[in-house]
Amino acid sequence: MSFRIRGLSPAQFEPLFALDDLALAERSMRRVLIDEPDSAPCRITLQDAAPGEHVLLLPFAHHMVHSPYRASGPIYIREGALQGAREAFDRIDELPPVFAPRILAVRAYDGEGMMIHADVVEADPRNLFKDYFADPATDYIHVHYARRGCYSCLVERA
Repeated sequence: MSFRIRGLSPAQFEPLFALDDLALAERSMRRVLIDEPDSAPCRITLQDAAPGEHVLLLPFAHHMVHSPYRASGPIYIREGALQGAREAFDRIDELPPVFAPRILAVRAYDGEGMMIHADVVEADPRNLFKDYFADPATDYIHVHYARRGCYSCLVERA
């Protein structure tokens, strides 16, 4: 079964990069200079920020549903994600580069935002996508980075 993975839209984050550190702090956000590879997965491009690159670390409501599974958490946004084409990752049947070095938590939800399936996998969740989308009750899937629990991306049927 085909799947579609989408990163977050860059437009909602663009004004944040113009803010100074004090204004970011007032919003519970921080500008961070990355010093380690594979440590700051951008939620727009679904690529890791490179050492020496600036990112914003900010709270983000990623599952705004009327259910007990309503959720928010910290995410990274690469400053470079807002330059050039400024497009979010949006691919069919293709895994983003940020999955490769990580253990992933894959969670399937029904149309009411209730979690109906969940498991963890190393790097390649395609078999879980196939299994979860085989269930007609699955409306969409969220992928999280298992170690820190941070939201990664939305997966839909293609």
